[in-house]
Amino acid sequence: MNVFSHPEFDNHEHLSFFCDPETGLKAIVAIHNTSRGPALGGCRMFPYASDEEALRDVLRLSRGMTYKSALANLDLGGGKSVIIGDPRKHKSEALLESMGKFLEQLGGQYIAAEDSGTSVPDLKVMGRHTNHVAGIKEHIGFDGLPSNGDPSPATAYGTYVGLRMAVQHGLGRSDLEGLKVAVQGIGNVGFRLARHLKDAGAKLWVYDIHQDQMQRAVDELGATPVSAEEILTLPVDVVAPCAMGAVLNDRSIPKLQAKVVAGAANNQLEHPEHDAALLKRGILYAPDFVINAGGIIDVFHERTDHDHNQVRAHVESIGDTLDEIFRRSSREGLPTGTIANLLAEERFRHTPAQPRHTKGTLSKVS
Repeated sequence: MNVFSHPEFDNHEHLSFFCDPETGLKAIVAIHNTSRGPALGGCRMFPYASDEEALRDVLRLSRGMTYKSALANLDLGGGKSVIIGDPRKHKSEALLESMGKFLEQLGGQYIAAEDSGTSVPDLKVMGRHTNHVAGIKEHIGFDGLPSNGDPSPATAYGTYVGLRMAVQHGLGRSDLEGLKVAVQGIGNVGFRLARHLKDAGAKLWVYDIHQDQMQRAVDELGATPVSAEEILTLPVDVVAPCAMGAVLNDRSIPKLQAKVVAGAANNQLEHPEHDAALLKRGILYAPDFVINAGGIIDVFHERTDHDHNQVRAHVESIGDTLDEIFRRSSREGLPTGTIANLLAEERFRHTPAQPRHTKGTLSKVS
């Protein structure tokens, strides 16, 4: 397995491989950049087909977190972790405790949060052996309601705010009444996004690898279920990828009928050049690391004890950031992802934030 020469390596600061035969734990932690602060990113558990697939995913996700935090104006760097295994079959308390012990060895360079395949209770189990986990503190959430630390509501709401801005720019309309949206992935974030869209009058088509989650969207939201092959190619206004990454590629882009792509999934582009392919087809793409930043914003503010109204305002600023990106993209004729990358790099490579909290303070659980 190549590491330094890996096409996704991108000058990562740190990469760790963990293995515990007793619990079956096989995990990778990637730290991309810490110029703005300690790396914070989700811990994902997924049944990767190969070690190479897991390495590629964690490198891409880690890099994305650096850019996401910079564009969200957070004093954080970018990192990510993946556990290889099916969370519905292989997850155990012993495995999670083992992961916590390994995270502790990193000394706060990386702070883990919830992600696909893990939950707040899972992070609390890891937290028995490390202080370097986030998003587990019960508090008043960004919406003013009690929260157990789950960042999904903030991620979904931020994606909804960003989707509305994308619709305004891409379709020239300010309301969502009758808007046709295909949501790929109806998990914690995707379902909440779909509910926001339904409440705003949108019509929904959904797909998820788990039949029970898709059926819930049908029963509770009146969504139309479709197959994996159909979900990205339907004659809809918006496609919202909310599952795994790399879904926008040479195979899918020519088949897209939607004029807007705006969803919560990380790393939606299989390769950077697919951003230009979307622009060439006249499809407006909301860069994923901008639109899905609500969760990291919520987790950061939870750990720095900000008022929920401040958190909500910060999440809603995602729309303003996308507005700037869309306008600059139109003005300069460059893909939206290219513009977003340039803005992020200006922030974490040239003008690092002034720390409002020390790394030690940020990496401890209250």
